[in-house]
Amino acid sequence: MKEDYGIVLDYLPMGKPWDPKGTPLAQILGTSFFTLLEVIPKPGTSLQPLERVFIGKGDRPKVSVIKGRIRYDDLTSLAKTNLEEAVRTLVQENEQKYVDFFNRARPITIRLHSLELLPGIGKKHLFAILDEREKAPFKSFDDIRKRLPSIGDPEKIIVGRILKELQGDCKYYLFVRPPNR
Repeated sequence: MKEDYGIVLDYLPMGKPWDPKGTPLAQILGTSFFTLLEVIPKPGTSLQPLERVFIGKGDRPKVSVIKGRIRYDDLTSLAKTNLEEAVRTLVQENEQKYVDFFNRARPITIRLHSLELLPGIGKKHLFAILDEREKAPFKSFDDIRKRLPSIGDPEKIIVGRILKELQGDCKYYLFVRPPNR
């Protein structure tokens, strides 16, 4: 599971304060699996927060080296600030993927449904979602909002779950590539 593109969360032109070499560094969020990565930009390249960069195989115009995965706790304060906006952008760009999650989500165990892992979704909302999707599949976030006004904003719910998974310590991961143990 490799990322092809990433969104820059923070760019450190002088590197981390404790790096004696002062190697430029960027912290990015992968666009496919929400992988948190540190990369070294190509010499003479400047990256802007929330800029999309190619990090896949082959010639990378702006990224020289992918240093590796990082944890949420390794992010700078600016990266943490930009994270929610980057996640929201990716959820909006891939709305159908998340609407399909509402349409296809299944139980994880006998007592736990994957929809219940979403913030604010308990048994009552779970049964409302299951009843509505049985009548007809959801078509968009707006459709979910109209048919299930009691659950709130589905986009915000998905973003909340992704942010929780990025922070780690989840038993189940729905959208984010689980951290290395």
